[in-house]
Amino acid sequence: MLFNTLSFLVFFPIVTILFYLTSPKYRWIILLIASCYFYMFFIPFLILVLLVTIVIDYYAGILIERNEGVKRKSYLIISILSTCFVLFIFKYFDFFNNNLHSIFNLLHIDIPDRKFNILLPIGLSFHTFQSLGYVIEVYYGRQKAEKHFGIYSLYVLFYPQLVTGPIERPQNLLAQLNKKQSFDYGNLINGLRLILFGLFLKMVIADNLAPYVDQIYNSPQTYSSISILTAIFFYSFQIYCDFLGYSTIAVGCALAMGFTLMDNFKSPYLARSINEFWQRWHISLSTWFRDYVYFPLGGNRVSKLKWMVNICVVFIISGLWHGANWTFIFWGGLFAFFYLIEYAISKIIKVPDSQSPFSLKNLVFVCSTFILVSFLWVIFRSQNLRQVVEIFKALYQNWHYTDSFHVDYKVWAFLALFIIIDIALYNSRFDKFCNNISPVFRGVIYCTMIFLIIVFSGVENYPFIYFQF
Repeated sequence: MLFNTLSFLVFFPIVTILFYLTSPKYRWIILLIASCYFYMFFIPFLILVLLVTIVIDYYAGILIERNEGVKRKSYLIISILSTCFVLFIFKYFDFFNNNLHSIFNLLHIDIPDRKFNILLPIGLSFHTFQSLGYVIEVYYGRQKAEKHFGIYSLYVLFYPQLVTGPIERPQNLLAQLNKKQSFDYGNLINGLRLILFGLFLKMVIADNLAPYVDQIYNSPQTYSSISILTAIFFYSFQIYCDFLGYSTIAVGCALAMGFTLMDNFKSPYLARSINEFWQRWHISLSTWFRDYVYFPLGGNRVSKLKWMVNICVVFIISGLWHGANWTFIFWGGLFAFFYLIEYAISKIIKVPDSQSPFSLKNLVFVCSTFILVSFLWVIFRSQNLRQVVEIFKALYQNWHYTDSFHVDYKVWAFLALFIIIDIALYNSRFDKFCNNISPVFRGVIYCTMIFLIIVFSGVENYPFIYFQF
């Protein structure tokens, strides 16, 4: 089910009301049924894939907790390999098979070209990582194994963050699922505020930018460099508002029922460096890689060369996590490259320590980081490396072109409005911002957003970008 549909506008109030009307002892049943229905709204039988990973990691957690030494580690390894195998088969098998087949062709060795061509379950990477985080936390003794199969299933299937996160840690979400959630008017109102804001970001900002981005990316060679540059920056805001919109709605849905999920974004385009960008962008994923990949590799407590290798490994795996395509691998690799270049430059030019990004000196770092990230998004957005080359080639060569690319004035107005909002919410959140302003101003904001959603929502109902991951 999509958040930006009429189906969800019916689903959400029914589930929330039933949740509070049901005895706390049985609320998990309501949420589990609702979460299964939410996921099965797409393609029903694919929920069986999630069930496989749930069963594997549920029993793995119990067995890890009950055993010591080699057995304990063996159960962890079996769990990780089994869960990753499911992810590999559905998401990566055809990619690796195609590349292996290409290598053998170059060597003039004939091998059967077998493909699964199976449908990728929506959000598989997200709930796979949530399950892996659980068994790793149990292994290190930081989380007790969940004995209630229904509660553990709900931890993986919890509908607000089921499809594209945020990727929650068991210490946060499992603890709340085992706790009685009392009705709180403040939580309900704040949750509704976040849902409204998330729908505004998705339906008014992201979906109105999408057609212009698609137009340029479909045939970049026919457009001027200025038009291509416009589309590149438009995509930066499209993917941000799209993903921030989903995460904000997810946090809002959970908060309306008394559950607190982590914030996934903190004004990342106001970051003054690549390092700070990844502290503010997709926080649940970047911290997951930090805790479960970077730190186990030794983090920065190793030689300088090994540390550089660790950085490259984390970024490349992060790129591959996003999709089975060379574009994502190059995207992650280039982020690692610029991260290390930035680290070397920082030894000569210090990034200001000020917490505010709005001083003149800080703005130079903010703008340079945003421009670099925007150009890296080209690789992320492209269908293949050939398209990447076409876009940058056209960008370089087509400065004297004239074309019919025209952006409606209202899109520029929406974009300007969002930039102002993002600056106003720096290190804050929409619901907290609303609590600190007058009721009249608050009402004006609500009415304006509702009006813009109704009148100016994109004609085409674009799926959330991160659904593909």
